[in-house]
Amino acid sequence: MAPPLALCGFLLLLALIFTVSFAVGVGAGPVAPGMHGDSTSGDGGGGRDDMGDMQGGHG
Repeated sequence: MAPPLALCGFLLLLALIFTVSFAVGVGAGPVAPGMHGDSTSGDGGGGRDDMGDMQGGHG
C-alpha cells in the first residue's frame, strides 16, 4: 500500500524548502562577527572571546 499523495507532496515540499534555505545560507556566508570559514587552527571556535563584551546576561 502506497502512502497518501498528500504525505508525499508534503515531504517533497519540506525537502524543497530545506534545499532552498541551505542554498541561501551558503550564498550569504557567515554572519556572526569574527566568524571565519572551516579552519582547524585549534582555537576551539573562538566564540567565547567575541561575546565577552555583551551586556544583558543572566543573573
